Amino acid sequence: MSQSVNSGRLFNASCFALITTAFSFSIRAGILPQLGTEFNLTAEQLGFINSMWFFGFPLAMIIGGLVYHTIGPKTIMQVAFVCHAIGIIMTIYSGGYTGLLISTFLIGVGNGCTEAACNPMIADSYEGLQMSKMLNRFHMWFPGGIVVGSLISKFMTDSNLGWQAQIWVILIPTIIYAFLFWGQAFPKPHVDGVTSIGENLKAMASPLFIFIFVCMAFTAISEFGPQQWTGLIMSKSGASPMLILALVTGLMAITRFFAHPIVAAIGQTGILWGSSILAAAGIYLFSTVTGPAAYAAAVIFAMGVALFWPTMIGFVAQNVPLSGALGMSIVGGIGMFSTAIWQPVIGKWLDDAKAEKLAAGLTGDEMELAAGQATLSTMVMFPALLIVAFAILYFWMKGRKTVTTSSAAVH
Repeated sequence: MSQSVNSGRLFNASCFALITTAFSFSIRAGILPQLGTEFNLTAEQLGFINSMWFFGFPLAMIIGGLVYHTIGPKTIMQVAFVCHAIGIIMTIYSGGYTGLLISTFLIGVGNGCTEAACNPMIADSYEGLQMSKMLNRFHMWFPGGIVVGSLISKFMTDSNLGWQAQIWVILIPTIIYAFLFWGQAFPKPHVDGVTSIGENLKAMASPLFIFIFVCMAFTAISEFGPQQWTGLIMSKSGASPMLILALVTGLMAITRFFAHPIVAAIGQTGILWGSSILAAAGIYLFSTVTGPAAYAAAVIFAMGVALFWPTMIGFVAQNVPLSGALGMSIVGGIGMFSTAIWQPVIGKWLDDAKAEKLAAGLTGDEMELAAGQATLSTMVMFPALLIVAFAILYFWMKGRKTVTTSSAAVH
């Protein structure tokens, strides 16, 4: 007799796996100054260590998507656990720069395997609006985990607990997800033909998938670009960067948890269009306000970017189902690659803006703030492009549904 699928347990295990990803993001960021001091690392070396996280993540996502239906989510999550466990322990006993590079890469691979396995597994466990609801609740744990991980790191640092102790904390959700996945049966795909790479590639060649693929590059940088740079820029504005980060990620987590009625009311395309408008407004406000008003900008920005990532993944699962696990992994992978590619470009914008403000006679914090806000104003172009793109998608999908309904009525 075949074992029944315990969707609830699989979902909870997936959430703890994503919490591991979030902890590895926030706690590692929190201990970066301590690593630099202990191992006498330059800022450039610390930057290369961080880049290993972003490199391993999409690489594992794409490879995981290719082999998902061959080896299954169970094996991919076993690889995730091994990479997480070795990466965490190797970080603690790394001894220096090279060890930190390798350990960070392994943790990034573990994170990418989590996305590659859990997104399609959740999509296969639920259908329709319930699938969108559960994908949003799954992705809630990335910003939610960042909030928790940031607070843990801050508390442990303030208590003079070493960076090694903080890294050990990441192992807690790792062990929990391994225990929850242990011995479980996994769901089978809903759609016939989805296990064929040939069918996946054919579906991914469709105009709708290509459109979403291109848009994902801009939704990802609309979310992660400002988050990476806003703290640095807002520190000169009279607002607390840590409070802004906590406010943004906290609101994102809450919004994802309560996303179901929003999806039911305005649909996936309505969410994407509305999100791009709010994201553009939030980034624009970041580029103009100072002091307490920055927190209001953070609220608007958070409401804009909160549902971007899970809705994009859910849209592919629902509207291009034959793209399968590979399609979801490719879309997620381009989001991470886009984030990595645009970061140095944004840095160049900031350098150029500083040179321009210095030439204009500004110095010190005044120059830093003016240059930072000029850079944020340039970043508005990312969601501004999406406002147009998602308006097109909204009416395109509305037209498709009308044609489908009319055709069904005729037949």
